[in-house]
Amino acid sequence: MSRTPIVIGLLLVAAGLLWPWLGRLPLGQLPGDILIHRGHTRFYFPLTSMLLISAILSLLLWLFRR
Repeated sequence: MSRTPIVIGLLLVAAGLLWPWLGRLPLGQLPGDILIHRGHTRFYFPLTSMLLISAILSLLLWLFRR
């Protein structure tokens, strides 16, 4: 079996076990996340959160490929 599905599975299990603590992180409420309220309409675009998650995942994948 390939290493990639095993690593992805282990990461998902780890995220599931750490979910109570991961839920307390301020992701989605960082400066730079866009939130617009107009009447009954709400638009939310987590720009900074997406950039942070992307940087962390890129670093992790780079470390795994070394």
